[in-house]
Amino acid sequence: MDRIVIRRPTDAHLHLRDGAVLAAVLPASAASFARAVVMPNLVPPVATAADAAAYKARILAALPPGAAFEPLMTLYLTEATTPSDVAEAQAAGVLAVKLYPAGATTNSHAGVRDLARVRPVLERMALLSMPLLVHGEVTDAEVDVFDREAVFLDRVLAPLLRDVPTLRVVLEHVTTAQGVAFVRDHAIHATITAHHLAVSRNALFQGGLRPHAYCLPVLKRERHRQALLEAATSGDPRFSFGTDSAPHLDAAKLSACGCAGCFTAPVALPILAELFEREGALDRLEAFAHDHFAALHRLPPTEARVALVKGGPWAPPAHVVTDDGPVTVFDPGVPLHWREEPA
Repeated sequence: MDRIVIRRPTDAHLHLRDGAVLAAVLPASAASFARAVVMPNLVPPVATAADAAAYKARILAALPPGAAFEPLMTLYLTEATTPSDVAEAQAAGVLAVKLYPAGATTNSHAGVRDLARVRPVLERMALLSMPLLVHGEVTDAEVDVFDREAVFLDRVLAPLLRDVPTLRVVLEHVTTAQGVAFVRDHAIHATITAHHLAVSRNALFQGGLRPHAYCLPVLKRERHRQALLEAATSGDPRFSFGTDSAPHLDAAKLSACGCAGCFTAPVALPILAELFEREGALDRLEAFAHDHFAALHRLPPTEARVALVKGGPWAPPAHVVTDDGPVTVFDPGVPLHWREEPA
């Protein structure tokens, strides 16, 4: 098979940033995806319905002419968030609420330190059937960075699901075999990224330190990558594709304290097609990249199609240029043979 046509996918987890970076990186997502769940970790965070509406307006204003792309907005959960805030946001069209444990990743300092302080909000969300999108890592200094997801599942997420059993939870960018097993053992959903499917933590150190492969949650061992690949290609409706494409200026990545995040939007679908072909699962790619998400969030299917065509190896762009400097595109470390074309 050297050509498949699928519904234009949904990116279930996307960082677009703001300002000059937003304007530069948005075209890549708009070219590949019909819609995307946009993360709210700006500075200051997208914490109210009004914040979400203003951010959505900036995204739409930055779209290339003629682009058909729908940003699905989210709210940043803080310890000051109230049940009324989430109810108002849902009424205004906000899709979900994002939980960042404070200090877990980029711009998460305003996140939650104690879930007990937001319990009334979570209970209201359960009543509203409003999804909670979870960055699933603890931030304790004594917990090894490679174990933070597994510890979070046991210490935080399992008790939360017992206490608020009707809460709709999405474990974002799952990275471990334990995470895959947890999703299958509980009534929750998960997203998986292209970069966690494509490379293991070895990519961080091949031939030297590779800052453009540094992300949070950090890349894990090969056995975890294999567990993610099996889940993504299995057809299991509990797993959806979310790129977690997270652009940073090179000046911020290539520094003494480099930022975490992989800018994968320009190569996300080709990487996915490459991996699904290797696993003999191209017939399941559309479900992973579109159907599972639409069913979870009770959204209509996208009508537009995109063709993925296999040919000779091609070189993706090395970077995207913004008014503030370049942003390097993620390199999967293998030749890409699949490209996107109009259906």
